Amino acid sequence: MSSSPQVRLPRLEDSSGVRGETLSNGTIFSRAVGKALQFCIEWLVRITGRTVEKSTAPWLECVLGKPGLIGSGIYRQLAEAQNLELSVPADAGLIPDFSALRGPSFDPDRVDPKVRHFYEHAALYHLEVWSEVYLAGKFVLWLLVEFISRKMNQLNFPISSLEVAKGMTSEIAQLREPHTGKLVHTGWLRRFRSSGKVIYAGFYSVTRVPEEENPCVKVTFPCYGSSSVYLRPHLYEDSSFGLNSTGAAFGSSGFYRIVEAGPNAWKVRLFSTLHESFHVYQDQDGVVRTDHTITFLGFTVLRLHYKMSLVKDASKAEPSGSELSLRSH
Repeated sequence: MSSSPQVRLPRLEDSSGVRGETLSNGTIFSRAVGKALQFCIEWLVRITGRTVEKSTAPWLECVLGKPGLIGSGIYRQLAEAQNLELSVPADAGLIPDFSALRGPSFDPDRVDPKVRHFYEHAALYHLEVWSEVYLAGKFVLWLLVEFISRKMNQLNFPISSLEVAKGMTSEIAQLREPHTGKLVHTGWLRRFRSSGKVIYAGFYSVTRVPEEENPCVKVTFPCYGSSSVYLRPHLYEDSSFGLNSTGAAFGSSGFYRIVEAGPNAWKVRLFSTLHESFHVYQDQDGVVRTDHTITFLGFTVLRLHYKMSLVKDASKAEPSGSELSLRSH
């Protein structure tokens, strides 16, 4: 399965404020710091990244965001831009067919059936989450969340465990061609129940990466440009499932930051010292769980633990009223 086609999205305006409002000194300072951080990140990519011709690297194609608000409205915006139908099926999955991950050294048929069921029907699951931020990354995460993530309502990492104390919503969006029904994009939106802020508004697909022998899971987060993570599948001896982005060479699994470099090229930077790993397994009580770890320069920055409980009554599955939720900002 190839990655989702690239789309340039116009800027979304934040409709939560009032036009003409007087900005406080604190707000002006916050915006100035946020713009400075975004500028530094963008030019780090432009100066140190490599120029990649779009025609030569289809695996890098993705949804690119613009400065400003991202939020949950990204899915509706993309549907309108590509003339696609947006829906939120009650049993939608992140990977509609887990067999798409099959490769020379990975056999999806050996993965625990309950783990596979989650990926193929993630919308049927209720999520609980616990978080732990380590000292090595607390200040950096705080800077990014306080001055960038909150402004674009995207990648609001839980700095405090209290933020996720009331849980996390989980919504799976499907964008299809209206006449053929072909699935073009799969989105996974997760938000804090307490505040409604968007933790992740991402796009999921399976794609071939040049230096990996097996297909990878690709997760793209539109921001200013995109942050795309390519995750290598792994089978553990107990049939649990792993994903990791520990590749060190360009063209392997890893974290890639992408911005436009003209109509036919991107500037792409592989951050080879930033890694993510997921371990998805069934516990002794038959509950599916995930351990998610983010490391930078070998230091653990953030750990998240998910408990995914199957909702027996599909009519009560998340999201309730999600059609409206996904179309709002």
